[in-house]
Amino acid sequence: MTQCLTEYKALVTPSTQNGHRIFSYTLESHTAAAFAIMNELRQERQLCDVTLRVRYKDLEAVDFVAHKVVLASSSPVFRAMFTNGLKECGMELVPIEGIHPKVMQRLIEFAYTASISVGEKCVIHVMNGAVMYQIDSVVKACCDFLVQQLDPSNAIGIANFAEQIGCTELHQKAREYIYMNFSQVATQEEFFNLSQCQLANLISRDELNVRCESEVFHACVAWVRYDHENRRPYVQALLQAVRCHSLTPNFLQAQLQSLDLDPQCKDYLSQIFQDLTLHKPTKAIPCRTPKVPQLIYTAGGYFRQSLSFLEAYNPCTGAWLRLADLQVPRSGLAACVISGLFYAVGGRNNAPDGNMDSNALDCYNPMNNCWRPCAPMSVPRNRIGVGVIDGMIYAVGGSHGCIHHNGVERYDPEQDRWQLVAPMLTQRIGVGVAVINRLLYAVGGFDGANRLSSCECYNPDEDEWKAMAPMNTVRSGAGVCALGNQIFVMGGYDGTNQLNTVERYDVETDTWSFAASMRHRRSALGVTGLLGRIYVLGGYDGNTFQDSVECYNPEEDTWSDVTHMTSGRSGVGVAVTMEPCQKGLQQCQNYESDCQSATSFSSC
Repeated sequence: MTQCLTEYKALVTPSTQNGHRIFSYTLESHTAAAFAIMNELRQERQLCDVTLRVRYKDLEAVDFVAHKVVLASSSPVFRAMFTNGLKECGMELVPIEGIHPKVMQRLIEFAYTASISVGEKCVIHVMNGAVMYQIDSVVKACCDFLVQQLDPSNAIGIANFAEQIGCTELHQKAREYIYMNFSQVATQEEFFNLSQCQLANLISRDELNVRCESEVFHACVAWVRYDHENRRPYVQALLQAVRCHSLTPNFLQAQLQSLDLDPQCKDYLSQIFQDLTLHKPTKAIPCRTPKVPQLIYTAGGYFRQSLSFLEAYNPCTGAWLRLADLQVPRSGLAACVISGLFYAVGGRNNAPDGNMDSNALDCYNPMNNCWRPCAPMSVPRNRIGVGVIDGMIYAVGGSHGCIHHNGVERYDPEQDRWQLVAPMLTQRIGVGVAVINRLLYAVGGFDGANRLSSCECYNPDEDEWKAMAPMNTVRSGAGVCALGNQIFVMGGYDGTNQLNTVERYDVETDTWSFAASMRHRRSALGVTGLLGRIYVLGGYDGNTFQDSVECYNPEEDTWSDVTHMTSGRSGVGVAVTMEPCQKGLQQCQNYESDCQSATSFSSC
């Protein structure tokens, strides 16, 4: 006689007890098999000890038979109902209200099978039922499904639903989606149905992802116009939630002329217009800080010849990304960001077969990892400085061959056009530029004969320059960065040595003082500010091209080494903008692991 044994997969755990060997067997499939049999018994109405009579609104009641122990194992509500001495403990027929019979059927089947299907038509009802009976795993499945369905037309509705049922995870993710996609959400019907309190709360969020504050202003105007008679009284409160000091004077003037505003609202906007045009120091305006990683971008540079690299550094992860190259190699260029777009301005192509100064302006879009050419400057400018006021780029000084410029021109991205403005008082190449309170400061540089300590300030409303207090040290090729109401000037070349000293300028007192020195000497360095810190990158120390990156903490007045660039270089253009879109990075190489020198010393 042959005996057939069924094979079972078991977890075998050997042990010893009282000197005897013991094997403990755990069958992996036993629980699933047992529940499958119990489900068969339910379907055959065998050994069932409860009937749920489900009544929903005006629908006819539907009966479902089940086993109390199975329901109690999947739902804390059923467990309490059948074990805590409640009247349902001894009832064979239990009335259930407030849940659709089809939803109850799915939840009962889930209790037996651990499987459930949700779709667009039923997910809200299923999630409501799962919340009612505290079936967390089903709530999570519905939450995940709704997160995948988020789009500008339904995000507000999903956020409201999640808040009503107390689903914190879904509510948070829907809100984050709204913040990240505010401009698209603000055109949808759900947006116009927000209450005044909901809208004020939304536009007050630091996480709002907008290219400029005018997008928030226009969204509020559209919301009011949707029901003008009833919403007109809310305009003043909404204007105070908009960060109006971040708007440009030209924009404010246009709104004052075109909108039908109450006297109080006009006075409020007029006062802000006056503050901006008088360049008054204002209390720190919280920046919009969307939850998109902000990266430090570095373009071009020089090492033996001009480079075409575009790389981005993430201070939180220590990773470097290699992005789309500049179309023409350049060093001595400057960089800035407007509305999330990275602009590379001027510079020089030092190549083995010849050198050429550049008048080019190129724009990089992190969303598609592509460069596009913009209108060129009126003249080539190498070792240029740039600043941004009211969404326009100011190109300052620089050189073309042996010509040292004091000329300045302004670029309007909307018009794709350059316009000459008042020239500086002094010719400057290797000039540092910073903007505070809509005033542009040009610091140091080289005039063709001498390194400079002088500083001058440009007022765009008057189109004129005036001399300010000079630095304590002459320096060209220094790094310059605005932080709060102070301008920091780092390193540079004094005609004899590369410097590591740092000076800071107080715009309110027109005075200079020294801050802590950098750890490394460097000129022709890249510099930018990020989250209240100053980062300096690369440069030349008199012997070698630096690859080190340092970070300055103004609260502690200290410098620290944070990472290395992927290779040493000087004359880079540096600015901060959003992390590149992953779809645009298919051709890019994250080569942190390939570059042994790019070792991060710190993280966020």
